[in-house]
Amino acid sequence: MSLLEKFERYQLTFGPTPIEHLPRLTAALGGKVDIYAKRDDCNSGLAMGGNKLRKLEYIVPDAIASGADTLVSIGGVQSNHTRMVAATAAKIGMKCVVIQEKWVPHYDAVYDRVGNILMTKLMGADSRLVEDGFDIGIRKSWEDAIQSVEDAGGKPYAIPAGASVHKFGGLGYVGFAEEVAAQEKDLGFIFDYIIVCVVTGSTQGGMIVGFAALNRADRVIGIDASGTLQQTRDQVRKIVDATSELVNLGRSVREDEIVINPDYAYPAYGVPSEETNEAIRLAARTEAMITDPVYEGKSMQGMIDLARKGFFSEGSKVLYAHLGGAPALNGYSYYYKDG
Repeated sequence: MSLLEKFERYQLTFGPTPIEHLPRLTAALGGKVDIYAKRDDCNSGLAMGGNKLRKLEYIVPDAIASGADTLVSIGGVQSNHTRMVAATAAKIGMKCVVIQEKWVPHYDAVYDRVGNILMTKLMGADSRLVEDGFDIGIRKSWEDAIQSVEDAGGKPYAIPAGASVHKFGGLGYVGFAEEVAAQEKDLGFIFDYIIVCVVTGSTQGGMIVGFAALNRADRVIGIDASGTLQQTRDQVRKIVDATSELVNLGRSVREDEIVINPDYAYPAYGVPSEETNEAIRLAARTEAMITDPVYEGKSMQGMIDLARKGFFSEGSKVLYAHLGGAPALNGYSYYYKDG
């Protein structure tokens, strides 16, 4: 029985996302562990999709029921999340205001004009650039935007960064865990590890709750890309506790079931290291799988390094959760102009 039966869902995705074997990446990493990817980057026809849509499917019914006419959210300049909120607003016929803060110390000439932010504006969102720096918490600029909609006579519906600390923000990735369990039955094996990027926390947080119901939450390895480990860990803990209660998990999630690896977030949020860039190139050249320098490149780097170091026991089956985000590459074109 699904933990999500009692929750309303507004379908924005195609349905269950495929699990793909990655034989050439597996071989490039020595062949001792078998690498697969769950392609949440290919989950929808809405503006290139991505992990945020899984979350928004459980938030939209609440937004509609509230009588709102405007979705209001926040992210960085190249935020995948604000792109997906803009897409959702367009799809359901609401207006959209998004705050885009200067979260990343990155100065590519076209950074604020291409990729995610370009698509966000193309879909009709009111995108407001703000100079404030990175923080996964609740932001004054976002609260000001909510107020501005009210002042103009609109009815805002507030969606926090990454949809993460929203009361329903963790539900979509509880569903991911249930989806993986169903696909494992067809595959005939169970994944030993699931690798996922973590920043604002509700993707991994939801997975932890979903896999905790199967007693394998500690197999979910979060690769931190925030560079603010304690804040991210504290937020994941809160999301896990709130989501567990919401879905009636029936037990509390232990501290050792929340696994976050901080080793790959350097040099800063949104800034790729040379190792991140090499991981992006390896995934692209072995599997034509495109990852980005902010999120997926860092979780890819983490998985590659952990595989090479022997972290995964020989013969393990490792599932890489591909959360999307490739449009951000456009804002980092100088790094990759020669491939």
